[in-house]
Amino acid sequence: MNTRIEKDTLGTLEVPDDVYYGAQTARAIVNFPISGLKPHPALVWATLIIKSSAAKANMESGRLARDVGNAIVQAADEALTGAYDCQFIIDPFQAGAGTSHNMNVNEVLANRAEEILGGERGIYSKVNPNDHVNMAQSTNDVFPTAMRIASLKTLSELLTEMEGLVDSLRRKGREFDGILKSGRTHLQDAVPIRLGQEFEAYAVAIEKNAATLRASRESLYPLGLGGTAIGTGMNAESSYIEQVVKIIREDTGLPVFNAANLVEATQNMDPFVLLSSALKGTAVNLTRIANDLRLLSSGPMTGLHEINLPPVQPGSSIMPGKVNPVILEMTNMVSFQVMGADTVVTFAAQAGQMELNVMMPVIIYNILFSIEIMKNALRKLREACIDGITANVSQCSHYLESSVGMATILAPHIGYSAAAEIAKESLRTGRSTKEIILSRELLSPEALAEIIDPYPLTTPGISGKRSTKPKEEL
Repeated sequence: MNTRIEKDTLGTLEVPDDVYYGAQTARAIVNFPISGLKPHPALVWATLIIKSSAAKANMESGRLARDVGNAIVQAADEALTGAYDCQFIIDPFQAGAGTSHNMNVNEVLANRAEEILGGERGIYSKVNPNDHVNMAQSTNDVFPTAMRIASLKTLSELLTEMEGLVDSLRRKGREFDGILKSGRTHLQDAVPIRLGQEFEAYAVAIEKNAATLRASRESLYPLGLGGTAIGTGMNAESSYIEQVVKIIREDTGLPVFNAANLVEATQNMDPFVLLSSALKGTAVNLTRIANDLRLLSSGPMTGLHEINLPPVQPGSSIMPGKVNPVILEMTNMVSFQVMGADTVVTFAAQAGQMELNVMMPVIIYNILFSIEIMKNALRKLREACIDGITANVSQCSHYLESSVGMATILAPHIGYSAAAEIAKESLRTGRSTKEIILSRELLSPEALAEIIDPYPLTTPGISGKRSTKPKEEL
């Protein structure tokens, strides 16, 4: 392998001749072979946006020569197309505050800009990673800004998938709206509910989670870029601080603005605690819904079997014909991972000291990883599961008629004591509540049919109260 010699403040180091990164990146590769993971593409994208915007702002202030600034912008534009994706390689578990990631991007852009201006990689005679690409910046304001921009970009993609899932659940709610079934509380029989009402409730839950996530975006809009090392703005002109955020806003379309207090923006990880908590809340609801659907589809012969899930793959290596709820199981596992990631974010956010939180790399890794896997899981949940669910109407009716919860419906018509006796007899004999009522001639078939009409029965009020009377009074 051909190499070149690069130099940093610790001395000289051999770097592969065909790469765009430099000595500090090479040291980080040696120092942090931890997970085998690379930085999330959204974090790289956000950092490149910052570098391009900073070069433009520094040219406008007159501090950065136009030829150098334009070369940096061109290098960043090339990188934003994915041309140098293989050059951004720092493990997420790295030096505190993200210095290695920041320098990785600085070196790649400096070496490419050096080439654009006719120089050679690793010489930095025309474009320097620190003096030019990192001008008026510090890792301590670049990295938290990149965290915010990357989160906003990926969060938008997640919200799109959440909206799709809400629509899918709502369609099933309409499709199943006339199917009456037994509700369950404590995993025991309860009063009737329409299957469609259950799915509509799932849609509302995810819709509320999406609203919470949207609200969390507002805390990500203020940017501390320009605060440099500790938020005081040392080595950054006031005009640059205003201009660089304006350029980011224009280039990304994101409604970002300058933070009112750059010291606070450098110190505080509250926006990510809020975002992570909203992600966890979504994961909690997804787990609950997935668990419900697994129970409702359980069987097919020895479970509830009120709904059918689309079969997507064989379920067992030993039991022929077995089909498992694999998409829902995947959804559960993703949700558990997101809940765990929230714990990491919480611990890391409180671990900052004085003017900086050095645990930022692990915070943004967990945020972006959670958003990514949840986005992909929601898409698969919708496409491979929810959209293909069908109802077993006869099974729903069978459980409803057998349920002791029917006694609650009858109590306003035949009295609490009589309804309780019917429930006990149903449990004792296995006969359905409906069968016992008709055999005892407590209600006429017509009156009973009116009482268990799906819509009045599952909306506020007493079903059949106006027109239903005991048989002997009809």
